Amino acid sequence: MSEAQQIYVPSCLRPIDSDGLTKLGEAGKADPNQIKTLKSKTVLEGQFKNLNYIRGLDPIIVDEPPGLLGEDTAPNPSEMALLSLGSCLSVGIQANATARGITLTKLEVNLEADINITAVWGTGDVDPEKVLGVREVRAFYDVESPDATREELDDLVKHATKWSPVANTYINPVPVKAELM
Repeated sequence: MSEAQQIYVPSCLRPIDSDGLTKLGEAGKADPNQIKTLKSKTVLEGQFKNLNYIRGLDPIIVDEPPGLLGEDTAPNPSEMALLSLGSCLSVGIQANATARGITLTKLEVNLEADINITAVWGTGDVDPEKVLGVREVRAFYDVESPDATREELDDLVKHATKWSPVANTYINPVPVKAELM
């Protein structure tokens, strides 16, 4: 790994607002059927490079690697889904550690996903029996805490994974409806 590729690891993890977390949890218990609609807009810049807009944030670039005819300027869509899963799992572990009074000094989530890309977006092998999408995700956690046992950290990881919205998007079938505007 070159110096430019070095992974930033803080010496101390910034804590989250414990009172704010408690209030969020109470609000969820008070209205357990509440649904929030997430929105995004994707604009194709050209080739396979897309600008993605969420809330008022700067655009998030998504591209393909050269092997998939892209410019290699950013992660591809499947990689973005994977990094979204890693971030969601990390958030869940941090939130549950805070709720349990566990101090974390290190949290890294390493993910691997197996995906068959031979359909090439519907232009390649389009056997109607082909199963598309990620077939398996493997998550490896490096978590350190001065005040938790390995068993407590293992339970923390399992609990956070069970309640992760993005993990559940991978685990549970979600209908995708498509229509022209």
